[in-house]
Formats: sequence, structure tokens, C-alpha cells
Amino acid sequence: MKIDENSLTPIYVQIADSIEEDILNDKLMEGNACYSQLMIAKELKVNPATAAKGINLLVGHEILEKQRGQAMTIAADAKSKIIERKKKTDFKDKIEELVKLAKRLHVSEEYLQNQISKTFEESER
Repeated sequence: MKIDENSLTPIYVQIADSIEEDILNDKLMEGNACYSQLMIAKELKVNPATAAKGINLLVGHEILEKQRGQAMTIAADAKSKIIERKKKTDFKDKIEELVKLAKRLHVSEEYLQNQISKTFEESER
């Protein structure tokens, strides 16, 4: 887990994003314990309250579950929730940005779609 101190993204959001990436990459498995706020704070050299804020962001998104007296756990459907949310936000934002760039460069929709298809195929090799 890493944070970029020069990023405009708040540290607690970077922490939440890192945990989500570890879930998507199967480093953290659904139903298992998540990193503790103290472990995160120690590893990243941040205030434990900042680590807690990142964890609580994921609790709010129902990615992590609080269980009284136990470690925070990864929700049973966490991975699918992350994927669906990212499709609606991150993915959509990137597509909008790409379409705006294409329009500024007078690139046709057909050309853009062909380039996306080509890149998609190349990434599968």
C-alpha cells in the first residue's frame, strides 16, 4: 500500500482506493479481515484517524463490514460492488474525457471505436 503525498487526492481517499485495488487484485479476499487502521497508519506513517477515515469511507460504500469486537472484514459482495461503482464513475469519467479529446482533435466516432477495439485486442495478447 502506497500513498502519493504530492497528490491532490486526500490521503484517506488514497487509502480507500488502495484497499479497493487489493480487493480487485485478490490480495484481500471477501469474507476475510481487512488491514487494521493501526497497521495502515504505521505502514504509511499517517495519523490513525486518517487511516480510520479511509476505512470508514469503505464501510459507507458497504465494501467493509464492522463486526463488534472483531477486525473489519471484506463484505461478501465487495468486489462486484467496487466494479459496478467504478463502471458508473471512474470508467464513465475516462470515456467522457476521451470523447472530449477526440472531438477537439476532430477524430471521428468510427476511428475512436476502432482504436478502442484495437487496443482492447492488443491488451489480451
